[in-house]
Amino acid sequence: MNPYDLAVIGAGPAGYAAAMRAWDHGLRVALVEKGPLGGAGVHNGALSSKTLWELSRDYRRALARDRGFVAEDVVVDYGQVVHAVENAVSERTRQLERQLDALAEPLHGHTGSITLIRGSARFLDPLTLHVTGVEPGDEHSVTASHFILATGSRPRELPTIPVDGKHIVTSEQLMRFDRFPRSLVILGAGVVGCEFATIFANFGQTKVYLIDRADRILPFEDDDVATVCAANLEARGVTIHHQAQLLDMKVANGQVHYTIKHRHGGVETIQVERALISIGRVPNTAGLDLDRAGLTVTERGHLDDQDTRTAVPHIYAVGDVTHDLALVSVGEIEGRHAVERICGDPQPLSYENVSWIMFLDPEVAGVGLNEQKAQEKRIPYRVAVYSYELVARAIAMRATGGFIKLLVSDCDEMKILGMRVLGAHASTSIETVALMVRQNRSVKELAELLHPHPSITEGLQDCIRMLLGSSVFKPQVFQGALRVSTIRYDES
Repeated sequence: MNPYDLAVIGAGPAGYAAAMRAWDHGLRVALVEKGPLGGAGVHNGALSSKTLWELSRDYRRALARDRGFVAEDVVVDYGQVVHAVENAVSERTRQLERQLDALAEPLHGHTGSITLIRGSARFLDPLTLHVTGVEPGDEHSVTASHFILATGSRPRELPTIPVDGKHIVTSEQLMRFDRFPRSLVILGAGVVGCEFATIFANFGQTKVYLIDRADRILPFEDDDVATVCAANLEARGVTIHHQAQLLDMKVANGQVHYTIKHRHGGVETIQVERALISIGRVPNTAGLDLDRAGLTVTERGHLDDQDTRTAVPHIYAVGDVTHDLALVSVGEIEGRHAVERICGDPQPLSYENVSWIMFLDPEVAGVGLNEQKAQEKRIPYRVAVYSYELVARAIAMRATGGFIKLLVSDCDEMKILGMRVLGAHASTSIETVALMVRQNRSVKELAELLHPHPSITEGLQDCIRMLLGSSVFKPQVFQGALRVSTIRYDES
C-alpha cells in the first residue's frame, strides 16, 4: 500500500487547487513544492503584475485633471510600489499556508489530509518520487497511487540575448529594479508585453519602447481591439516598433543597446537603461526524470494529455505543462478535474467558455470566438458592436473609450459564439455571456434581463437588443458608435 493516494508536484494555482479537491474526496495527499506557495500565479505572474497594474492606474487617476479637482505634489517611488506589491503577495501566501497547516492532519469526521513537502521532485519509477529538500541531507522518497504534474512554466529566453537579471530582465526579475528606469524596451507585443508597457506608461516615469515583429500588437485579436489598444499606448508615450526584427541586444557601459531592422530594410540602434524580455513561457518539465515514469515531452517541453490524463494512466498533467491555455483559471479547473477523474466523479471539462482579461488601459476581456477566428473557421455569424459612448455608467465614469462586441450564430436561434469588451469594468461584463456559451444558449434570453442602473452591463443588453432590432439607441442614428453586420461566405 502506498503512503499517499495522490502526489501533486507543484503548489501553484493548478497544483494547489488539485490538492484541495483531493482533500474534498478524503484522499491522503503529498504536495511537493520547491519554491514559494502559489507559484508564478502569485509571485511573478497574475497577482503580482495585476497589483502593479492597479497601482499604476491609481497613480494615473491621481494625476487626472479633467474631473474637477487637481492633486498636488503626487510622488511615486518604485521601491514603495514594489513594497505594496509584496504586501499583496504576502497576504495571499499567508492564506495558502494557513489552509495547508489546518489540513495537514485529518479533521474530525474527515479522512483527507495534505502533507506539504518542500523540495525538488524527480521520478525514480512510475510510483516513486525522490525529493531533495532545501536543507543539506534532506532527501526522502514519496510513493503514491496517482500523480498530478503541475509544475507550471517560466519566462522563455533566447540564447542570443544575455539576460542578466539587472539590465536585461524577464518578468520574474522586474521587481528587482531599485527605481523606475528612465527608459525601457520590451521585446514581445503579446499580452504580457503590452500589460507591462501599460503599467510603466501609466506611472509616467519611463520612456517605453515596444518591439512588435507583427504588423500590429495582439495579433490573435481582432483588428479593432488591437488598434484601440495600440493607440492608447502611443497616446501615453509608448513607441511601438511595428514589423520590426530584433537583430541584436547587448549591455555596454551599464546601458542596453538594441538593434532592429524595420520593415522597409532600415537598421536602427537605440540605447535604453533596461530591457524586458516577454516572448512567452516554457513548461517546467526538465529535471523531473519523466522517462523513468514512462513519459516523454514534446519538442517544446510540454506533456501530451487526453482530458488531463497522460499516456501513463495513473499520472495526470495540468496547467502550463500541457498544451492548453496558460491561464490561472484554466490551471485551477484542470487540477480539480484531474482529481475528479481519479475519484471516478468527473464533470465535463470544456474550454469553449474560457474567459480572460488583458490588463491594458482600458482593460480588455473576452470569451469564445472573435471575428478573426470565426472567419478562419468560415463560421457564418452576426455581430453587434456597441460603443461605450452610449453607456450611461461609462459616461458617468468619464471613461467612454471602449466598446462591446457580441458574435452570435447566423440563424434564428442566435446562439452566442463569443464576446469582446474593451473598456471600464470589462471583466465584470463577461461572466453572464461565458455561462451562456457553456450552456449553448440563445442570446435572446438575455435581451430583457433587468440590469442595475447605471451599469456597464446595460450596454451589453442594448447590444443584444440591437441584434434583435429592438435597441434603445438605433444604429441608423449613431452610425459611428453602433454596428450590426452579418458575415456569410461565398462557397463557390
